[in-house]
Amino acid sequence: MGELYLVRHGQANTGAETEEDYDRLSDLGHVQARLLGDWMRDHEDPFDQILAGTMRRHRETAAGMGYAPERFDERLNEMEYFALVREMQLQHGIDPPNNEEEFTEHMPKTLAAWEQATIKGAEPFATFETRILTALKEATKPGKRVLCVTSGGVIGMVMRGALGLSTHQMAHVLLPIYNSSLHRFRIRPEGTFLMTFNGIPHLDAPSLSDHRTHI
Repeated sequence: MGELYLVRHGQANTGAETEEDYDRLSDLGHVQARLLGDWMRDHEDPFDQILAGTMRRHRETAAGMGYAPERFDERLNEMEYFALVREMQLQHGIDPPNNEEEFTEHMPKTLAAWEQATIKGAEPFATFETRILTALKEATKPGKRVLCVTSGGVIGMVMRGALGLSTHQMAHVLLPIYNSSLHRFRIRPEGTFLMTFNGIPHLDAPSLSDHRTHI
């Protein structure tokens, strides 16, 4: 049996209006990454392979955790959500979300439009799905432990593949994913199976309740 651990990056620059400006950890994001790395060294065995996306927030999270990825793979990068937001406004007249509640309503509509190709974004929905699943299929093998630092949309897509989720279900799975959360999958010849979803054991202490963030 192999294992795949997916880590969502720490909190990024939440007030950003562009992908470039969003793509860096906040002060809290750096703390979240450090706490997760400390917890993993105390509770987890070493990994056979460590991967990360190429985005700055992926690299900063891995470094904050104290891990040095062997490979940075752009196939593990997040969707360009800001491009999708702009197209939703232009093509469907739906304004960008201004808060977490509006984001919760906006995300399922955006993914549905993207899958149906009424908006295009930086890449087709099917390309986003294929690149993620292909990269992880190459990396994961029975008997190997793999750690990957990535983003919420990537984790949601892996959940979709493992559980057979519709795009609507996938949207509602990725919305509550915590920053610096841990997601564990069992790798067997017959498929990928979920073992842990959205774990934040490093933030369980009541004194760290204000460290638990989604955006």
